[in-house]
Amino acid sequence: MAACRKLTKEIASELIPKIDTVLCDCDGVIWQGNNVIPRTAETLNKLRQKGKRVFFVTNNSTKSRRQYLQKLTKLGFDAKQEEIVCTAFAAAAYLKHSVKLEGKVYLIGMEGMAEELELMGIPYTGIGPDHASGYDFEEWANLPFDPEVKAVLVGFDAHISFHKLIKAATYLNNPDCVFVATNEDLRYPYNSNVIFPGTGVIVQAVKSAGQREPVVLGKPSKHLFESISKSFSGIDPSRTVMIGDRLSTDILMGRNCGLKTLLVETGINSGEDALENERSDSKEQQQLVPDYYIPSLGDLAEFL
Repeated sequence: MAACRKLTKEIASELIPKIDTVLCDCDGVIWQGNNVIPRTAETLNKLRQKGKRVFFVTNNSTKSRRQYLQKLTKLGFDAKQEEIVCTAFAAAAYLKHSVKLEGKVYLIGMEGMAEELELMGIPYTGIGPDHASGYDFEEWANLPFDPEVKAVLVGFDAHISFHKLIKAATYLNNPDCVFVATNEDLRYPYNSNVIFPGTGVIVQAVKSAGQREPVVLGKPSKHLFESISKSFSGIDPSRTVMIGDRLSTDILMGRNCGLKTLLVETGINSGEDALENERSDSKEQQQLVPDYYIPSLGDLAEFL
């Protein structure tokens, strides 16, 4: 059975020498919205000083790598664009190099996804608001459809609407239309009493309407880690740690890829959630048990 331990200074002193590469989630780990979680930049800087490679690995599809670099720099983090692995870039690269798409993408997503598609030379349609005027079957039946669309790509879209669901489902009715999703996170981690539905809610709606299953590129899929391994030499899974706030994505990807895993309690899940899974007899819940947990990534700075 999986075992989970609270990270202490003593345990950290044993763990850190066994790590060469750090994969760090962003939302709920180093920041909440536009607010930096205290001492997280200090922790990552200290890890770099000890010779560790740091990558920012995020399911959040709202920004391009360029936009993430701007945010990281503005909030005081040391980063290079090649160290940022986001699902907007992963989706564009997948359509370009794996699918070898010839045609347009119907995009349910934000400007960051559009930017990455443009950089790959992939034409797209669908960006921005597309709202129905009311409960009007005739309007819905006469919506314009682009015959050049050969793929539907779904990420987070603040402008999601019934029109967009109609269009996505109709394109997906063609079995040759490729269906790709950035991630299936159901909630966005934010320190608020208000619940922010995540990309997974939108993906579920498109899946249901289109009666299709997408290729999902974000965590817990192995895709993001495999893309890092292919791009950078010397990445040893056994000497890599995945740091995240969500058991079902960050920690599960780490387990799927044979990485060490560290849960921080500043986002979606808590150490108690991890320990509850540890006590379970369910194989599925056992997969959601990290090796270690700590209240905040900033706390690790004290141990380095």
